[in-house]
Amino acid sequence: MAGSSHGHTPAAWTGVTIAFIGFCVSGAFMVLDQPMGFWAGMVVVLLGGVVGGIMRMMGLGQPKEAHRPHRMTGDREPAGAGS
Repeated sequence: MAGSSHGHTPAAWTGVTIAFIGFCVSGAFMVLDQPMGFWAGMVVVLLGGVVGGIMRMMGLGQPKEAHRPHRMTGDREPAGAGS
């Protein structure tokens, strides 16, 4: 994935950051045995996905045409076949 700039967009960073904060909130409230706080954190996790999706639709994500799809092993010619 390193060659395709996968996830290096404002939409991805924002969505993941919000979801991570929600995950931390849920984890803290789970340890504190507070179910309402846990579920509030889970709502924040879902909110991260929604915000990231909205930002992608606004053009802040990676366009689908940015890179050619990666070739799979079965798509390659056998070694020595092209020589």
